[in-house]
Amino acid sequence: MKLHWSGRSPFVRKVMVAAHELGLTDRLTLVRSPVAMSAPNKELMRDNPLSRIPTLVLDDGSVLTDSLLICEYLQLQATGTVLFPTSPTDRIDALRRHALGSGFIEVSVLRRNERDRPLERRSPPHLAAYEEKFAATLPAFEREAALLTTKPIDIGHVAIACALAYLDFRFADEPWRPAHPALAHWHEAFAARPSMIATVPVDG
Repeated sequence: MKLHWSGRSPFVRKVMVAAHELGLTDRLTLVRSPVAMSAPNKELMRDNPLSRIPTLVLDDGSVLTDSLLICEYLQLQATGTVLFPTSPTDRIDALRRHALGSGFIEVSVLRRNERDRPLERRSPPHLAAYEEKFAATLPAFEREAALLTTKPIDIGHVAIACALAYLDFRFADEPWRPAHPALAHWHEAFAARPSMIATVPVDG
């Protein structure tokens, strides 16, 4: 399987953490495919016309273009570890937390893109909206910390862990841990997992 990849993408990291947890990294061929909102990657567009990563090309030529879908496909290829619970109640709970974590990643990427525009092109209303969503979501994560600590690891854990790691990577000047101690304690433990250590953001 070919995975269009960048070492700095939090969505790619989510897939790679899942692949490590499921024991499938040896089946992935990583293809460096940097993307930017203002510069579509022509080579990537041969497989994904949206020019977005991660993109997984299966051995039969089929293409999967969404990080959650890719994670679900990887789960189907794995034995043992379960990131997508089979119990309907547990599955919905895992997907609920995944949606919160993945949504935070989306807001983080948008906020970074807006922040990094030239000053004269920035939109203060957009930045204010992203910052308000930041401020509301971190306490929501804090309220999830007890469940994150006690439940078996699932795709919700992975999404929230990658969301917080991206916050550390791109917004290191905004400390979130002091106001969210339970979340910080959980994330410290999760970040020490081999899957997280192996996927620390790098250039590419």
